[in-house]
Amino acid sequence: MTTIEAPRSPARPARRKGVNWEKWGWIYMRISGIILIVLIFGHLFVNLVMGEGVKQIDFAFIGGKYATPFWQVWDLLMLWLALIHGGNGMRTLVNDYAHNKTVNRILKWAIAAAVVVLVVLGTLVIFTFEPCPAGAPADLLPSFCPVN
Repeated sequence: MTTIEAPRSPARPARRKGVNWEKWGWIYMRISGIILIVLIFGHLFVNLVMGEGVKQIDFAFIGGKYATPFWQVWDLLMLWLALIHGGNGMRTLVNDYAHNKTVNRILKWAIAAAVVVLVVLGTLVIFTFEPCPAGAPADLLPSFCPVN
């Protein structure tokens, strides 16, 4: 017995083999969005509601937060998830509106490059932040740093 299959058309495209990146991008957006809501509202609560509110945020406050691995990881997760989430959203917009294949490819590479640069720079800031660098002149150090 022979099976007759309907012809391929734009309404019924041929199945492609391999990883379905669009599906995984869609799933990532939903999961990262939920996690980002928790991270962002936790960040806002700690920085703006607890303690003295916005008046407490200064160089010393940030230096104290980044002295603990918990806040470094918290801010790192927030940074990475937000930048990749935003980059993925921009990629979706490019796919929807840039119909020229060359322009589409250039825009997606530019978005990917911007995301990578910002993730690397943000990660470096989080893990190399030193509010009291050794050997710095005393007049340039914040008041909470011990004078050597």
